[in-house]
Amino acid sequence: MPELPEVETVRRGLAARLKGRVLIRLLLRRPDLRLPLPPRLAERLTGRRFAAIGRRAKYLLMHFDDGQVLICHLGMSGRVLLGHGEPELETHDHVVFYVEGDVCVRFNDARRFGLMDLTTEAELAGHRLLAGLGAEPLGPDFDGCSLAAALAGKRTPIKAALLDQRVVAGIGNIYASEALFRAGISPRRLAYTVQGERAEKLARMVRAVLNEAVAAGGSSLRDYVQTDGELGYFQRRWRVYERAGLRCRGCDCDPEATGGIRRIVQAGRASFYCPRKQR
Repeated sequence: MPELPEVETVRRGLAARLKGRVLIRLLLRRPDLRLPLPPRLAERLTGRRFAAIGRRAKYLLMHFDDGQVLICHLGMSGRVLLGHGEPELETHDHVVFYVEGDVCVRFNDARRFGLMDLTTEAELAGHRLLAGLGAEPLGPDFDGCSLAAALAGKRTPIKAALLDQRVVAGIGNIYASEALFRAGISPRRLAYTVQGERAEKLARMVRAVLNEAVAAGGSSLRDYVQTDGELGYFQRRWRVYERAGLRCRGCDCDPEATGGIRRIVQAGRASFYCPRKQR
């Protein structure tokens, strides 16, 4: 599933091409994705101008000039692809935006786990998809103190806590593993013990990993691509994720003697860590 860096990369690509332009036509090639599409969606948005393209956690937010907001989630395999004119549509191009200035945006989702919902600026914060989300890790309110407060009393492993969108919004499996490695914290450590300097360092590493991933266009693990169809390349910089049995990047240990990076399964998700460097 695309995580925060991938969604932020898509947001930036769309904002550069859509902001201030009018949606001329909205083509709905099926009535639903994971959930039914909002009623009269094309009628309600056609002729409206894109005021801004935002993001909350892993959700794209298309703000229109009349106060409507289209919430989009990429699901497991969703892609948002920018093009021109009337491109030849692919089988899984389910929603197509035709925008003034010869811009075309295709929402392609092979597995149809993505979704779209329509709300208003006034109701956005309380929307059922967004209301319970935790702090934005790239926002000004996320720091060691806020993270420590969110983790206080939680007896789940810290890796599971980071994946809980009510604790921190937008972090997924890849970036949780990478941030914990940089912070020197074992994914097995109980979340409530991550306080003080540990929480400060983890918050810094979460922000650093996410910013580096955004700068690299995200990680292309399976389906994800940027809006121009290019792959992200942060996967080339992974230090532990999908590197079981190898040495940590920049480490001089002998994987044959130490076993290298370990892979464990926590709550059905793979975690990668270095038992020598993470406690």
